[in-house]
Amino acid sequence: MGKDKTFRLNSIGTFANVFQNHHFTNPKLVNHLQQELEMKGKWKKDVFKNENPLTLELACGKGDYTLALAQKYPNRNYIGVDAKGARIFIGAKQALEKKLPNIAFARMRIENILNFFEGGEVDEIWITFPDPFPKKGDAKRRLSAKGFLERYQKICKPGAIVHFKTDDLPLFDSTKESIDAFGLKTLYYKEDIYASALDFEELNIQTYYEKAHLANGRTINYLKFQL
Repeated sequence: MGKDKTFRLNSIGTFANVFQNHHFTNPKLVNHLQQELEMKGKWKKDVFKNENPLTLELACGKGDYTLALAQKYPNRNYIGVDAKGARIFIGAKQALEKKLPNIAFARMRIENILNFFEGGEVDEIWITFPDPFPKKGDAKRRLSAKGFLERYQKICKPGAIVHFKTDDLPLFDSTKESIDAFGLKTLYYKEDIYASALDFEELNIQTYYEKAHLANGRTINYLKFQL
């Protein structure tokens, strides 16, 4: 492990806006005081101190969408979720520097998300540039696979909206198929969103990875569906 990565991992353990699950067999999160916490159903009350709507950014990476949306919508709460602590460090540090009270980050494996969110606790989900897992044998690991859709359905309020943004066209197509097969309603579906005027201003938020994809000539695709 490089020195920079070690520094970032050690640092997020001291950040008041970061909660970590250190091992998947223990359904607890640890805060910056190294206290083990049971967070299911308590995010709004204990972390944000309000009852504002809660949005998750899954596979948040450096937290670009979490940061941008939280600044745009100060009356909503945002949690960036990712298993990689060194990535979370970037967004969490910026959120602290900007003194954004409506942002938290959760370091956890998304397949274990039911351990950390209560049924109906989440109002909205963004999935931004997740790993496409292109091999057929890895299809169940895609964040739009049936098993994950079932998890989202359980932690979200009825009618919650899920946004999905990717540069990977096969993943985009398989996501649409997965949504249809699961019986969910697709609200919007567009390939190459920058080929014409954007229909939603939130789509103009560009993550670190999206900028790299665009620089390499890749197209960006987006769909929105309802749970």
